[in-house]
Order: sequence, then structure tokens, then C-alpha cells
Amino acid sequence: MLDRNTAPAIHDAIAFDYNLPPINKEKLDNGLPFYWLNAGVQDVVEIDWVFPAGLWQETKPAVAHATAGLLKNGTSRQTAHQLHEAIEYYGASLKVSTGNDMATVTLYALTKDLPQLLPIVHEIITDSIFPEEEVALHKKNSVQRLLVSLRQADFVANQRIDALLFGEFHPYGRFSKQEKIEALTREDILDFYKKCYALGNARIFMAGKVGDEEVSLVNKIFGQTAYPKEEQEEQVFSAPAPSERSQREVNDPNGVQAAIRLGRTFHNRHHPDFPKMVVLNTLFGGYFGSRLMSNIREDKGYTYGIYSSLQSMEHGGSIVIQSEVGRDVMEDAIREVYHEMQQLCEQEVDDEELLLVKNYLLGGLLGDLDGPFQILQRWRTLILNGLGSDHFDRNIAVYKNITTAEVQAIARQYFDRNAFYEIGVI
Repeated sequence: MLDRNTAPAIHDAIAFDYNLPPINKEKLDNGLPFYWLNAGVQDVVEIDWVFPAGLWQETKPAVAHATAGLLKNGTSRQTAHQLHEAIEYYGASLKVSTGNDMATVTLYALTKDLPQLLPIVHEIITDSIFPEEEVALHKKNSVQRLLVSLRQADFVANQRIDALLFGEFHPYGRFSKQEKIEALTREDILDFYKKCYALGNARIFMAGKVGDEEVSLVNKIFGQTAYPKEEQEEQVFSAPAPSERSQREVNDPNGVQAAIRLGRTFHNRHHPDFPKMVVLNTLFGGYFGSRLMSNIREDKGYTYGIYSSLQSMEHGGSIVIQSEVGRDVMEDAIREVYHEMQQLCEQEVDDEELLLVKNYLLGGLLGDLDGPFQILQRWRTLILNGLGSDHFDRNIAVYKNITTAEVQAIARQYFDRNAFYEIGVI
């Protein structure tokens, strides 16, 4: 019998075992790779169609975002209004997002409504026509949003740091410009769509309360026609031209706030140092209790928040520290960021602080393994990067067992001030 006078034992997250539930891997009749996971108790489902249609594949600036934004806006059989109305009738959600390397079409729906919804998604993916009036409206709205965003120091700082790290003409460093958006044509978007959204390029992921019936339905709708895979040319981009590592820009002479960004390139998740950097980055600026928060927010009061993010792309990666501070303390805040880097290089963190970070990381993973959609996203990241569950297991081992000496060694290797670019925008 449960003794309610005795509190249950408290265990550190580091003490738990972490096992990634297996995912079913198969091919549809036409060869499309299909990954699905039966989990959860609610009659809901997520299906993702992932295409190599990100910034890396762009043939013309701004075309990837335009194609994703317009994909649902009309087919040869239905208008944008009719498509949206059909999806909303079933209380479903269909979103199209694009990033550096991939674009994803995501459907959230009740499992019982898939027979009606999947044909609509198939029509959108295979028969979008990008009506001229929809293209014109998208361009007008995109330019208006850009002009508003360019008044904001944080938006400009984000543009500038990416351009410094990768080069303004590199897909990861390219940023939106009014003239590039206005120069887009319907033909540009159609060409990108036909090349990058060809169904033969898709990888399909499904999770929720699903089984053989739903798998069969996906195969019936998406697996019966032979769709040739569009081959994409291998692209090579040169390193960015040398630039001043420390730059300042006045975007608003009357602005009282400054956006600061400090960044350097880094390896992607395939590199053995990546999981160690996840630990170091978390300790440094990756959560609310980090060194940067404790110093620059809590002690100095320069900002409401400051964070360091570690990003992995297919063809590279980066570490970026970002914050918005008062313009009068911008230089002081930047100096304190470098001070915290130097501290991590010169002194080992204590065991208690490192244990807190380990528990934070592993506790977050517990949440990622609780629910079918979260598990699917974990698997999707692994599969799209050509990795398996053994990679997940190795990362867990690093998070659990990394020592204070190893954290210091990683800091000494990568927290070299001369490797970082910095930008301050007022």
C-alpha cells in the first residue's frame, strides 16, 4: 500500500535509461521511403513529407520561401480558398515550412479523416500551379514584411551574422532583399517546384495512433504512380571573403536598444565533438541558468535574456550568441561574453554545475521521448542526417559521462575569441 506520509525518492535524470522506441521502415510500392510509428492513445496523426527544397537548393534568391509559401494556393482543380476550406472542414492543419536544407509539408489530423485528407495533400504536392495573382500577392506581402522587419535591430543583426559566417552569396548566409523578391517570377517558382518537390524526392514520416490500415492508405494514395526522382546538381560554395571580425551598424539613429550577435562556424552533428559542444553550449548560454544569463542578465542587468545556440545543417554548422541590450551597454555586454568564454577555458567547472546541466539536457530528452510526435521528430532528424539509433545512444553516453576536464578541453579548442565574428546593431 502506498505510504502517503513518505515522499517518493527523487532521482537525477542522469540515472534513467534512455531508449529510443524503434520506427518501422519500409518502401511504398513505387519505392518512396516511408517511416511510421504507432504510439499514443489519442486518435490523431502527424504525417510529414520532406523534400530537398531548402535554401541550399535555391536556383534564385527567395525562391525556396516563395515556393513553400505558395504551395497550398491553388491546383489545376481547386483554388486556394477551396483547398483551405476543405482542410479546415475536418479540423486539420496543413503547414509548409522551409529551412536551410529541407522543406516539410506537415499534416495534423484525426486518424479517421485521413481517407478524405490524403488525396487533398497529394493534389497539393503533385499539382500546384502557382496562379499569377497569388504570386503577385505573395511578393507584395513579403516585401511589406521585409520593410517592417528591417526597422528592427535584431532582424538586421541576424542577417548580418549569417552573412559574416558563411558569406552573403552562400545559401546559409544569403538574406532577403527587396529587389530579389520583386524579381521572382511564376516561372522561377514553377521550375523550383518541379525540380525540388518532385514526389520521387520525398521521404514520408507518420506517427500517432496508426496501424496497417493507415499504412495501406498512404501506400494507396502516394505509392501507386511511378514518380521519377529529380537529380540535383552537387553545389560547391567558396569560403566567404575576409571581413572585419568586429562590426557595428546604426540602423536607427534614435534607437535605445542594440542587438548583439557573436558567432563562429562549427561542425555539424556528424562530428564527434558535436555532443560535447551541446553540453558546453548549454552550460555557457543554452538555458535560463547558464553562465551568460547569470552574468549579463542577473548580475549586470544588461538584458532580459541572452542565449547561445548551436545549429547543425547538412553542409556545416554554427554557434551564435544573441541578445538585445541597452545601446549604452552594448560594448560592455560583448566584453562580458568573451569574459565568460575565457573563464570556461581557464577554469574547470565544478561537478555540481555540470551535473545540473546534464540533468537539464537529459530531462529535456525525457520529454522528447514522451509522445508519438516528439519521438517522430527525433527519428526524423536522425534519418534525414543519415544516422541511426546508435548515434542517439552515443549522445546519451556523452551527456551522462562527460567530465569537467573534457568540458574545459572543448572550450579551449573552440572558444577562441579570434574565431568569432561579432556584430552590434543599434
